[in-house]
Amino acid sequence: MTSSTIEPTSGAPTAPTGRRPAVDTSELVLGREPLARQLRWMIGIRLVVVTSVVLPYLLLQLSAATEAPSFDFLYLLAGVTYAVSLLYIALLRLLAGHWALQAYIQFLGDLLLITGLVYYFGGIASPFSILYLIVIIVASTLLRRRSGFTVATTAWLLHGAVVVGVYFLWIPLPQGESSLVSQAESIPLWRLAYNLSAHGFGFYAAALLASRLAQSVSRAERELREKREDLADLQIVHRDVIESIPSGLITCDLEGHVTSANQAAQEILGRPAGQLVGQPLIDSGLFDRRLWEELTSGKEVDERSRREVTYPRQGELRYIGYSVTTLTNAEGSPSGHIVIFQDLSDWRKLQEEVRLKERLAAVGELASGIAHEVGNPLAAISGSVQMLSSSLDGEPAQKKLLQIILHESQRLDRTVKGFLRFARPRDRASVRFDVARLLGENLELLRNSPEVTDRHQLRLDLEPASVSIIADPDQVSQIFWNLARNALRAMPDGGTLRVEGVLRGASYRVRFVDTGRGMSEEERRRLFHPFHSFFDGGSGIGMAIVYRIVEEHGGRITVDSLPGKGTSITVELPVGAGAAAGLEAREVEA
Repeated sequence: MTSSTIEPTSGAPTAPTGRRPAVDTSELVLGREPLARQLRWMIGIRLVVVTSVVLPYLLLQLSAATEAPSFDFLYLLAGVTYAVSLLYIALLRLLAGHWALQAYIQFLGDLLLITGLVYYFGGIASPFSILYLIVIIVASTLLRRRSGFTVATTAWLLHGAVVVGVYFLWIPLPQGESSLVSQAESIPLWRLAYNLSAHGFGFYAAALLASRLAQSVSRAERELREKREDLADLQIVHRDVIESIPSGLITCDLEGHVTSANQAAQEILGRPAGQLVGQPLIDSGLFDRRLWEELTSGKEVDERSRREVTYPRQGELRYIGYSVTTLTNAEGSPSGHIVIFQDLSDWRKLQEEVRLKERLAAVGELASGIAHEVGNPLAAISGSVQMLSSSLDGEPAQKKLLQIILHESQRLDRTVKGFLRFARPRDRASVRFDVARLLGENLELLRNSPEVTDRHQLRLDLEPASVSIIADPDQVSQIFWNLARNALRAMPDGGTLRVEGVLRGASYRVRFVDTGRGMSEEERRRLFHPFHSFFDGGSGIGMAIVYRIVEEHGGRITVDSLPGKGTSITVELPVGAGAAAGLEAREVEA
């Protein structure tokens, strides 16, 4: 059953919109379904009461008489009651919705039944007159004060009519009760008046007290319902707030078992609530036992310090920043711990990118100056060695030394030119071209290069097969060759290089995936640092140039790698005209 609906009586003022209406609780009627339920209960209780009266009477007659008991007025009342109860059950369907009318019908039937019992068992001396109070109390409780007074008045009139009729012999006495003829002679008139007055006072007092009690109960129920609704609203708000915050929030008891975990906590840890709630927090992998005992020992919790841990998830280490505080109850006593944490991996990557850009800017300025200072003397040395080598007719050992000097000066010249390209990249020719076609052409050239052996496999996946972007095609080709050659060098014993090109919104992503030796975390962080090469003979400037080209095009580059499991490098380049316009504007300002 649903909760009862309380409506104001006619003429009651209506509260302003957004507030609960002001209700006159003196004339309230229960909602339809609760009143219908009470009517069904009344039918059942009535049958139990009548049976409890008739059955002992029947047993008494059976034990006192030798013959079968004769049919008398009490059995008639019982039969009528059972028949009327069946009628009430039928009315529940026939008059569905008219519950107040059905209640009045049942109240009247009960009053007539009780009046019959009073008539049969002694009239003014009948003990069954107390049953009127039950009907009055029920009416006052279900239909409130006005209905209670109505039922009390009806009960008093019926009781008075029976008592007065029997007292003055206006009503024929039931068979076998001839001793009642002497009531008028044995009972004084003042006692009759007292009986009527006492019953009238008792009936109205019962109606008044029951209605007041029902009013108080109704008010308490309404206040409880309002409190429950407020509590439910508060719980919903609390749940929505906890579930909406982007930080992970876990609560634990004093033993370290998880009692709740919000949605962000489940996403950061990669575990559903079923794997967290009820389990020790150290089983989640966020903390080990030693660190958790240190955090909950008291000092760290009180200081509310924020620290970081590494958390393995899906094959990579995530950086988690956390704080642990004490959870207290209403009395201020510790009842557990609160762990608030965030995934700082992306923030750490941004920090690394910022630091890398600062280093690259400083190294670029330094490389520009060094290249200027070294370039001219190096050219003079190289020219002098060539002239000396052509004019010298010395020993072969001397010529070999001159060849070594010439070779190393040329290698140094290539390194210096690479520094110059990194420090002062040439102006870009931003044009619209098919980047997917460019990747295909470069991959075909790479297949025919001596760097690719029979143990290498090259794959190209493009989606879609043709995409136009605005960029510098020569610099995009430079990105391709640097990343592809590094991937081949990482697979000296052979492997697979997969180049993927895919359009994602306003960006075109080129992904280079190899099955080579992979990189450690430290190597990954230093991948784009100049003068740092993973391979023998490398200048350590190629990846720094790739990073500079991607940055100048307004794109980004990300690296995923694990030792022994290969490397994946993704380059994102903007494809829209807006990005190209931004590039052209920077070129004009330069």
